[in-house]
Amino acid sequence: MGRVDRIAEPWGTRTPYGPGETWPTRVDSHLADGLTDEDVDRWVQSASILHSNGDALDIAVKDGRIVGVRGRAVDRVNRGRLDPKDLYGWQANNSRERLTRPLVRRGGKLVETDWDTAMDLVVSRTRELLEEQGPSAIGFYNTGQLFLEDYYTLGLIAHGGIRTIHVDGNTRLCTATAAAALKESFASDGQPGSYADIDHADVIALFGHNMAETQVVTWSRILDRLAGPNPPEVVCVDPRMTPVARAATVHLAPKPGTNVALMNGLLHEIIGNGWIDQDYLDAHVVGFEELRERVAEYPPEIVAGICDVPAERIREAARVIGQAERLLSTVLQGFYQSHQATAAAVQVNNVHLVRGMLGRPGCGILQMNGQPTAENTREAGADGDLPAFRNWSNDAHVADLARIWNVDPMSIPHYAPPTHIMQQLRYLEEGSIRMFWVICTNPAVSLPELRRIRSILSQERLFLVVQDIFLTETAELADVVLPAATWGEKTGTFTNADRTVHLSEKAVDPPGEARPDMDILIDFAHRLGLEDKDGAPLVKWSDPEGAFEAWKECSRGRPCDYTGITYDKLRGGSGIQWPCTEDSPDGTERLYADGRFYSDPEYCESYGRDILTGAPFEESDYKAMNPDGKAIIRAAEFVPPHEMPSRDRPFILITGRTLYHFHTRTKTGRAPQLQAAAPEVWVEMSPGDAGRLGVGEGDLLEVSTARGSVRARLRISEIRDGVLFLPFHYGYWDDPGAVENGRAANELTLTDWDPASKQPIFKTAAAAVRKVRLSRRGRSPAPTTTGSAPATPGPAPTRGGRTAEVQETLPADGGAR
Repeated sequence: MGRVDRIAEPWGTRTPYGPGETWPTRVDSHLADGLTDEDVDRWVQSASILHSNGDALDIAVKDGRIVGVRGRAVDRVNRGRLDPKDLYGWQANNSRERLTRPLVRRGGKLVETDWDTAMDLVVSRTRELLEEQGPSAIGFYNTGQLFLEDYYTLGLIAHGGIRTIHVDGNTRLCTATAAAALKESFASDGQPGSYADIDHADVIALFGHNMAETQVVTWSRILDRLAGPNPPEVVCVDPRMTPVARAATVHLAPKPGTNVALMNGLLHEIIGNGWIDQDYLDAHVVGFEELRERVAEYPPEIVAGICDVPAERIREAARVIGQAERLLSTVLQGFYQSHQATAAAVQVNNVHLVRGMLGRPGCGILQMNGQPTAENTREAGADGDLPAFRNWSNDAHVADLARIWNVDPMSIPHYAPPTHIMQQLRYLEEGSIRMFWVICTNPAVSLPELRRIRSILSQERLFLVVQDIFLTETAELADVVLPAATWGEKTGTFTNADRTVHLSEKAVDPPGEARPDMDILIDFAHRLGLEDKDGAPLVKWSDPEGAFEAWKECSRGRPCDYTGITYDKLRGGSGIQWPCTEDSPDGTERLYADGRFYSDPEYCESYGRDILTGAPFEESDYKAMNPDGKAIIRAAEFVPPHEMPSRDRPFILITGRTLYHFHTRTKTGRAPQLQAAAPEVWVEMSPGDAGRLGVGEGDLLEVSTARGSVRARLRISEIRDGVLFLPFHYGYWDDPGAVENGRAANELTLTDWDPASKQPIFKTAAAAVRKVRLSRRGRSPAPTTTGSAPATPGPAPTRGGRTAEVQETLPADGGAR
């Protein structure tokens, strides 16, 4: 047992283990200053809400307030470990800035009011628009941070009650490509792999995935494998020298926007050297010959010219991947938010299909999520999908959903998929969407081309409803603001990226008059008078467990089958992976064992899209191509990005995350330890580029694109030449005056999206740089412990000090530091 500054040492103490062994426990806990375990009144079961890992934890409560957290040693996901954002982020719950009463706009200003007044305004405007224009006038934009029960309630109200097709989540920004890639390869969403594959893999490949900062605890698991006997080899694809890249056997740093070319080069070598499982391909896969022909055009020498990566390094990475006996691959925003996102992510799936590496320990794919409940938005029908992975294009699936909801099938809009957020913005701009309900997200900071976003959300003709816990940059623009409860203040379930379902129990009451999101939605449905076809209330539950039981019936027989899970079963033990049924009462660790897929034409979630154009395939096309329900290989050619560097804008700008913040900092920016670790936006540049421009560490630079400019201090890091990096977390709620000088990275990003997944592109903007003023102290606000580590010694190391110390309880036989 010991205390560790987890700002300075984000991944904590090592507990080494070998292949096939059980990952040792290490329980992390952090309490408010001066408190001990004996001071805690009670511990309440929950899981993490500030990243997508799904770490199980207990909430410490004293005198009706949250005072800390402790990892759950029994859980399969984290074995007691916690991310720094979990360890300190709970403090935001207690912030004096929390919204406690509804707000309405009067005379141009937001003023407090009561719930009846606020909800009557929302309901009356909804009725007016439904009478004047119909459901097309109303759009919903939600989040990746609610609970499954909230999403299912929202999906029912929006699709089955109001009957609008305009429903999406901010998971479109982080995980839409994960879903799209899985649908392309397996005709259904659902992660094939398991975090436990780390325990068995001899090669782990991370494609555009800075796991060390986005899923800290899972990276700790890999670090423990690397510290143990017979460690795995690691392949990293990332233009920055992240902690993952530093630990890698092979690090490939391609030019942003060239991921498809790189993947084709790797597949060229894997196929050309015979590192494939032909028996598996013959029995379980369609489309291989097209892939073989396509990647023949991408030998390493050609790919080296496109990606600016040495050909021999491409061959080395292909050898490591191609000769792996147990390969685990993970993918995240470096692929998802870049050019040709779906096409690139699908090629990672193709690597596993040609190698026959699915459904066995150590052989898995994790098309990761960026937010804690992104998986639930996709399952429950709140982000552009029908609930329980039903197929919009299959009338039998729509009819089955209508039976469950007791509505007419024609009342569920399915003439096209729900409208993704980038298209909703166009409709908002044109005036056809006239009411926009934003739930627990902050598009005024997180969406691309912010000048345009502010203009759209500020329109007088738009009725903007914002449901949140703080007065965010988006809430400042609203006509009605509804104060919501958050994590720890309500009960519900949420599912992480490897399909593990956790229960989060209510620990404390929300502040003031704030209400749980589900309660707000049900109140809206009842006030609006939404009914089923028999005249009964459309929403038939009144509490989270009732919603969960209804969801279970909706999921019955579908890929994400929850029917074997109950709240009681989730209490006290570990999370459970779906599908969980009578036949698999303890859950299912890996999908697609023995080549069994969810891709039968009558059962599948999707018939697929052309991954280059986004054009959907028809049912007849799919049946002709895949009548027997096999996995699908889809090849793709490389196409250059739409916006290329030029003489005036010679850099490629990429945006991303830092370990110490989540999304737009509405919570982590109010946790002192996290805010002090990364207090301000910065810009990263290579030593070579800094030398050519004559700029130094800490200098204030202006980064500009065709859309705007941002001022940030320089961190000279080991990013590749020609590339700039800005963290996207920094908005204006804590410094409104910064709007004029630019602080948010999305002032610069472009309005463009992947044709298949509709995910915005945040990583291929052409940018220019100019020096505004020299630094007097040579200081940058960038952390030194992460991907923003300085290229040369000098900047003071990032520390948290005494208030950041975390208690670590190690296994009885000890652990190495």
